[in-house]
Order: sequence, then C-alpha cells, then structure tokens
Amino acid sequence: MKRLRFMCLSLVLVIFVACGGAPAAPADTPAGATQPPELPTATAAADVVAPSDAGAAGGPLKTPYLEYGVAAQLFYTDRERALTLVNNAGFDWVRQQIHWKDIEGPKGNFGWDELDSIVNTANAKNIKVILSVVRSPDWARLDGTHGMPDNIADIGDFMEALAIRYKGKVQAYEIWNEQNLDHENGGSKDNIDAGRYVDMLVECYNRVKAVDPDAYIVSGALTSTGDTPTAVDDMLYYKQMFTYKDGIFKSHVDAVGFHPAPAYNSPDTLWPDNPGPGPGWLDSRTHYFRHIEDLRALMEEQGLGDYQIWITEMGWATENVTPGYEYGNSISFEQQGEYLFQALQRVRNEYPFVGVAVIWNLNFAILWNEQDPPQPLHEQSSFSILNTDWSPRPAFDRIQGFIHAAKIEEGRLPQ
Repeated sequence: MKRLRFMCLSLVLVIFVACGGAPAAPADTPAGATQPPELPTATAAADVVAPSDAGAAGGPLKTPYLEYGVAAQLFYTDRERALTLVNNAGFDWVRQQIHWKDIEGPKGNFGWDELDSIVNTANAKNIKVILSVVRSPDWARLDGTHGMPDNIADIGDFMEALAIRYKGKVQAYEIWNEQNLDHENGGSKDNIDAGRYVDMLVECYNRVKAVDPDAYIVSGALTSTGDTPTAVDDMLYYKQMFTYKDGIFKSHVDAVGFHPAPAYNSPDTLWPDNPGPGPGWLDSRTHYFRHIEDLRALMEEQGLGDYQIWITEMGWATENVTPGYEYGNSISFEQQGEYLFQALQRVRNEYPFVGVAVIWNLNFAILWNEQDPPQPLHEQSSFSILNTDWSPRPAFDRIQGFIHAAKIEEGRLPQ
C-alpha cells in the first residue's frame, strides 16, 4: 500500500466482496476531496413513521425498465476518469461498496470527505448511486470481526445519517453483502443467521425510508453456493429470509439482491439439462448464471412475485493466480466480453423481473496493479472490464454496444 489515508485505514482501504464470495481488495491513488457540510441532527425514525407501518403503503419501488450499472472502487483514485468511462459505456448506475467502520468512529463521529466527493462527482455526471454498506466498526462489533453489529440500532443510526446527508443524491442502499458467507458474519458459519439479518434489514429500511422514501432498499445479495464449510446454501437462506416472522421481509425491502457465480459456464447453460463444459464447477445449479431462475421461482412461491431482483454483481473471471478462481484461466478477454453480452441479452429478453444489472467490475485491474508489489493477476483484476492502463477490454466495448442499442430501441437515446 503506497500511502495511509482516509480515517486511519491500515493495509486495506476498502475491502470488497467479489462475485462468488471471495474476499476482495484495496484501492489506492490520490484524488481530491470536498469539505463536507455540517450534518443535520438525526431524528429518530420512530418520530417520523411507526416501524410497523414503514413498509406497508404503496408496495415496493421498481425501476420502469431494465437499468444497467457497474461496480467500481472510487475511493482515492481518479474518480473523474472512472465515472467518465461509466458515462461512456452508458451505465445508469455505479455501485460503490462502503465500510461502515471506515466512516463512523467513534460512534457519532463521521468522516465524509471521500464519500461526499464520490457521490457529488457521480451526481454531476447524472449517474445514479448504489451504496453497498458492510463491515461494522470495532465499537459496534465487540469481537473485532466486523460482522453484523451487536446492536442493530447502531447500523440504523448510521443508515439514517447516510439518508439525511445524501437524500436525493444516493438513490439506492444495499444492506450488507453475501451474508450467507462466514466471513461476513463474524468469521464462523455458526454465526450465519437469516433471522438476525432480516431484523437488521427492517431496522435499516425503517430508518432510511423515514428520511428518504424514494430511496431503494435492496437486500444484501447472497453468494451463490450450496451448503459448504463456510457458507449456508443460498436457496435455504433466501427461504429463511422470506419466511422469518411471518414474512416481515416483504414489507421492508424494494428489491432482492442476487449474485450469480457462473464460473466458466456460459449464460445459456444450466445443470442438469444443459450443463457446462466441466470438469469442475459443473454439477450444481449455483455455478450457473441461470441460477437466478431458481431464486425467481422461490420468490413467486413465497408471494414475492411483485418484487424485482437486482443483480448487484455479475461477471466472468479471466486469467488469474488466485486459488478458487482457476476456471478464469479458461476464459479469454474476448470470451469474457461475449459471455457478458449474452448474459445482458438474456436478462433483457427473458428476465423481465430484473430491475438493475450491475457488472462486476470496472476498475479493479488498475487498482491491484498499483499495489506494492503490483498484482495484475489477482482474481478481482481478472473480472475487470478495463485493463491496468485504463484502456477498455473487449467486455467494455461489448457492453457499451449492447447498452447503446438497447436504449435506442427503448427510446431512451435518439437514433
């Protein structure tokens, strides 16, 4: 890491979670920051709307058509350049993951500068913002693991502060990330608890909606996996979320987050009728992009057919040296672009229940290459749609062409 900046972060400035549930990595290049305005005094959500009524009226918010986004790391990098490329590709949204622990500490003390600059730059370019909120501060999770907080009111306070500060500027909040995975929940599978997650989601929904009823609340996308030593089966966890406390989830969310983990399987394949090439990542539906169809069937079964799915990370790895991502060595940059093109076609033509599709990722290849030593073959680099020198990979060009043509057909762009 070349420099230590932004609220005393040490080795890692921002740790993301990659498609398929692997730990992600830092970013580190300088950029300007704005001086934040004074934060208004937060008003308790209960003073504005009763928690039991917060999700009752009007049903979930929905996007009017399929919208497109990309996950990016915009802390301490050339965010102006990155967001210009987001515009050039035609993306409607940028998804930025933020660590609660790096913004609030001690409780009630906020460091907003970098996030203010990210949000303001995106707004200036008419790019909508999804904030994915993860990782509790030490003071909120006393075992030091940065899993979900010991007291859910603490994250409610933080989400309310976010909503007050960014009302009208941040259009969506994704509450946690891959919470069926052990390291997102205190480092132990024993701590994975769908009911506790829903309690936290309800708290966050009520606190945000009391301030900004137009903001989308998206449930944290699960890592697509069966039952493993480190994760709870995603379909089991989804069902536990949907049924907890007589389905309270339904009245406290706008969209259900989803992360496909397709390994090297093409978007058209699905086990067992049309399996991928093998030899690995073959005989489980969780290793396929079309696993989203299983989630949709479950949602309809559980009375959630009126809710959109938001794919908040989707991508294919290419050559890398990270254990567990060896399948990427079978995928060229050209094939990556073709798979993403085919996946977007499938979503647009066959999955009308998807509201937003977010590509994983824009610029991690650049950021990993800036580490000391450079790590251009980290798995997160391999998912990027930009090269280490900011030039577009074939995937960028294919996505740009697809979005442009789709928006012309929909009347969102002139001929």
